[in-house]
Amino acid sequence: MTSPESAAHPRFAEAVTELGLAELLPRVRRFPEATRTAQEAADAIGCELSAICKSLVFAADGVPVLVLMDGASRVDVELVRRELGAEKVTRAKADVVREFTGYTIGGIPPFGHANRTRVLADRSLLNHATVWAAAGTPYAVFPMEPKELIAHAGAALVDVRE
Repeated sequence: MTSPESAAHPRFAEAVTELGLAELLPRVRRFPEATRTAQEAADAIGCELSAICKSLVFAADGVPVLVLMDGASRVDVELVRRELGAEKVTRAKADVVREFTGYTIGGIPPFGHANRTRVLADRSLLNHATVWAAAGTPYAVFPMEPKELIAHAGAALVDVRE
């Protein structure tokens, strides 16, 4: 059995501690199989797909923006574009995501990134008492009340799902 601190990515563990959320670390769950996709995470945890909080990085006029979305839904990039007042919104490339957040796709947490950016959280996350999000690796997740997660991510609450 690994210690809770080692279940989360070290950068994420440091970030949550700095945010005053060290009590989150013992709740991080690490799985032997990857939880890289929302479906893999839901299967491993044993929760509804929509109770997974996906952290997705888009490029709005070339500037990274984080969108937090429930695991059962897809992001409507046109709604994101309108929300941000951008000319063009696309999915960020893997190398940009890694450089900007400090994490690889499939393990991006909702906060604790290498760089700060705008964060949008879809209102659908509020449909659950608890949501599960990546803890910095494709094998680790943590539970949190959605309003608290959105607040710590510094996210604007929006409607951007298809």
